[in-house]
Amino acid sequence: MWPYPEIRNIGDIVRFNARRFPNKPAILFEDNVLTMAELDRLSNQFANGLIAGGVKRGDRIAYCGKNSDDYMIALFGIAKASAAFVPLNWRLATEELVEIVGDAEPSFIFVEAEFERSWHHVRDVGNFHFGSQIINPGKPENNPLRQWLAGQSEADPMLECPLDENAWILYTSGTTGRPKGVQLTTGGIIMMRLCEHFEPAFTWSENDTFLFIAPNFHLLGVSLTLQAFYNGGTIAVVKMFDPALVLKEITAKKPTIVALAPIMIQMLVNHPNCEITDFSSVREVVYAGSPISLAVIKQALDKMPCRFMQFYGATESGGAMTLLRPEEHDLNNEERLTSCGKPLPLIDVKIVDSKGNEVAPGESGELLVRTPAINNGYWRKPELWPDVYQNGWYRTGDMARQDAEGFLYLVDRVKDMIVTGGENVYCSEVENCLSLHPSIKQVAIIGVPSEKWGEEVKAVVILKDGETLDEHELIGYAKARLASYKCPKSVDFVEAFPVNANGKVLKRKLREPYWQEKGRNIA
Repeated sequence: MWPYPEIRNIGDIVRFNARRFPNKPAILFEDNVLTMAELDRLSNQFANGLIAGGVKRGDRIAYCGKNSDDYMIALFGIAKASAAFVPLNWRLATEELVEIVGDAEPSFIFVEAEFERSWHHVRDVGNFHFGSQIINPGKPENNPLRQWLAGQSEADPMLECPLDENAWILYTSGTTGRPKGVQLTTGGIIMMRLCEHFEPAFTWSENDTFLFIAPNFHLLGVSLTLQAFYNGGTIAVVKMFDPALVLKEITAKKPTIVALAPIMIQMLVNHPNCEITDFSSVREVVYAGSPISLAVIKQALDKMPCRFMQFYGATESGGAMTLLRPEEHDLNNEERLTSCGKPLPLIDVKIVDSKGNEVAPGESGELLVRTPAINNGYWRKPELWPDVYQNGWYRTGDMARQDAEGFLYLVDRVKDMIVTGGENVYCSEVENCLSLHPSIKQVAIIGVPSEKWGEEVKAVVILKDGETLDEHELIGYAKARLASYKCPKSVDFVEAFPVNANGKVLKRKLREPYWQEKGRNIA
């Protein structure tokens, strides 16, 4: 059953690679290289330092810092200590971090030096008294973390890591509200690797170098990084997403696989350095995190001469649920480019109406998923889990349809769908249409109050640099291509959207000004 019988938990991944390829580069970060054997040894020391400090099995260990080699050491070291890894979103405000840290109640936290002052403020506001360790990534000789590790035993602690206990707790509010700690178990994480390993489109091997760009506190960052390492690949770490830096690292580190959110792809292909970047090493770009517009994927396929693969997943699902495989990216089939593909091996999907009955092909309903990687629910919020997990099926909250060939299409979030004059309008359909307008950089569709229709369609638009466009022209563009009830009745032009770390537009924030005291649930 198992591709690698020696791998039964997350710590086993680094142990196994250290035995197979002790001198092979495991982590590339800035000018530093860690071999597989060095990563194994340092993660042993990390685990032993936690254990010596009183950390027990199941304790939460928080990490607040950008992508780095130290992050990877922590990821595996916490696993070897049989504790739960809690990566924090370093972009959050003090009050938000206080709420999350207070909910997680970690036994220890590792904080990058850049955020030390902010952490002290969070600690004081929250009245937290657990231990902390400052880290200074990229400077092995001047890094308090490496000095701390040097005093710890190099012996592997070899602790039991029960498959049903938490390995990661990833905090997410999605696009809808207060943070929830998604509990991902050791067994679920390893089962997700199995689903990916059985997928023919995942051709990853020890010869690959994976470019780790996505935020380390999101599933896109941590999950695909683990999958690459599960297959013996090298991880080239980029501290954070910056278009110029990423393009430079692609030329310098020569990755074979790159994972990006759609907004990142858009920023890369629009950057002037894209034309001089050497993409020759890149075999595949994996994109996920939010829907991609037709305009962006067509531009990317034109400018980046490699394979593209989309995955659709959720933090609650533990990883990818469906894939649009590389061979299914066809510029001559625009509708197919908007699909999120078909399920991975061992994963089932169905689409149901409001009463829970499966709908016919071509009809829209809520997408439900059954996966062996499903998690333990929400940390300290068990009352919320039955709303999204029922009878073995995860309710994604996404409206979808499935065509006769089995391809899935996301048509909207359940909460984002607009009902205007009794007609359902799926925002993604309107967004895909308007995204092809030559003056538009990004567009978001929301429903706003209407005395006549109950709700009406509004377009919120970011224009390309130097472009001009008026409301009436854009509405006319839509009317030439869509049914009238789907067309925006009004347009707002803005400089930026409120987004989460994956670039997903927070539509509740866009709706708020229009629905205050109007009675609609804008969450």
